[in-house]
Parts: sequence; structure tokens; C-alpha cells
Amino acid sequence: MRRAALDDVDDLVALIELAYRGECSRVGWTTEADLLLGTRTNAAAVREVLSGESSLMLVADGAEGLVGCCQLEHRGETAYFGMFAVRPGLQGQGVGRTIMARAEETAVARWGVTAMEMTVLRQRDELIAWYVRRGYRRTGELSPFPYGQDEFGIPQRDDLVFEKLVKELGSPR
Repeated sequence: MRRAALDDVDDLVALIELAYRGECSRVGWTTEADLLLGTRTNAAAVREVLSGESSLMLVADGAEGLVGCCQLEHRGETAYFGMFAVRPGLQGQGVGRTIMARAEETAVARWGVTAMEMTVLRQRDELIAWYVRRGYRRTGELSPFPYGQDEFGIPQRDDLVFEKLVKELGSPR
């Protein structure tokens, strides 16, 4: 695992798209292909994360190139966890668990945060259950899906909503 660099932008975008959208994403279990069409991210959004003073991306390299990634953003006492992707053919083999554990360790060591938070489409029951098994709890705090903003994807349902999940990470340093 390492911190992503600007040279990784195109590979990061390709990995995130592969993991979540289109037919190739159906090889894994984290696909959103039935919920959203279009793109999940773009080069400008990834560059923004990489260039931000309070954000970074971690990547896992493998024989196939990038095999996983995640975004971390410092938000006071918490860190936001996002843009989490694992190459579809490698999902279910522990890569995601490893990335998540490293992300939590990094957020605590770098920023001294006491919790990690994320938002997940509420309709993603299997994915939410996976996060719950990793120690995250459902907060019931909902936020609307940005309908009409195609840069977030083209919804295939009219009931999409995000739910906030949180995991306590321990005492600050």
C-alpha cells in the first residue's frame, strides 16, 4: 500500500469505474450497475482529492497494476472514507479488508481522528452488511442522492438515498 500520486489519476479512474459501473463490474459484488449508469468519478475529481490539503488516496498495487484504492479526508475529529474500490476479480479475497484497515490506521496516525465515517447508498444492503461486520454502525442519518447531476451517475431508480455509517477508532493521539 502507498499514497497515490498524480501519475496514478488515470489508473485510479479506470479502477473505480471497473469496480462500480458497467458490465465488467458484475464480476465482483460491489457493482452499482443496476442502480446507476454513467460514470462514478472522473480525473478532475481524483486530482482534487490528491491535491487537497486535508485529503489523500491510498492505493494497493498488484501484478495487474492498481488492485484497490480509497480516499481519506480529514474532517475535524473524523475522517471521511470514500472512493473505495477493489478490482472486481479480486473482491472477496481480503484486499478490501486490508485497504480499510490501513485507511483507519492512516487516519488515526496522520490526523489523530477518533472516528471514520462514510456514506453508502441505502439500497446496497449487502455492502452495508459488510461494513457493519467491519465495525461500522448505521446512523440512520440520510442524505438525498443528487438527482439531475449526471456526474454522480444516472439513476435507474427514484428512491436512491445515502446513509451515513460511522466507526469509532479509539482515542486521539
